[in-house]
Amino acid sequence: MPGFPRPFASEDASDEIFDDYDEFVPRHLPEPGPFLEGTDVLTGDDHVDFHRLTHEIFEERGVYDATFGYNLARLNLDSRHPGAGFRYAVAPGERNVLLAEFTPTTKFCPQSDSLTVGALRAWNGLSDRHDYDRVSVAVAPMHQQSTEINGELRDIERRLRDQSDHPDSNADDGPSSPF
Repeated sequence: MPGFPRPFASEDASDEIFDDYDEFVPRHLPEPGPFLEGTDVLTGDDHVDFHRLTHEIFEERGVYDATFGYNLARLNLDSRHPGAGFRYAVAPGERNVLLAEFTPTTKFCPQSDSLTVGALRAWNGLSDRHDYDRVSVAVAPMHQQSTEINGELRDIERRLRDQSDHPDSNADDGPSSPF
């Protein structure tokens, strides 16, 4: 991924502040929020396996946090931001649907909209890489614009479902495509 300015990135940040991709460190992860209520939240190896795949998908699709200058999946591993990142769960009654709840580092994170839309498009655009037909994404309610952002995410998901129900109706992968 080409570099870009990192106004808040620490130049002295070393790999020691990051957990490994093969580690499940609950104290560095956000608590599952209301979007994941009543679900089977992924933990241990299940979380690690999907999150490792998330890193690969985000790398391929360019889902980067511009503030910190790294692949968004790395936020889960950043010990400087415990309680921020993604939590995953299997949707109740829909074993083929994964729910992903994003908790930003602050309640006013200006990138929450673009990061969650980018994540949703990346996971669903490369759905052949994981075991789910669909990944549904939400931003945690602690964010000041969570209602608006989550409404936009539901609209995008509806369009994606409509396209998959009628694949010939959108054969052109042009500018109006969500990918």
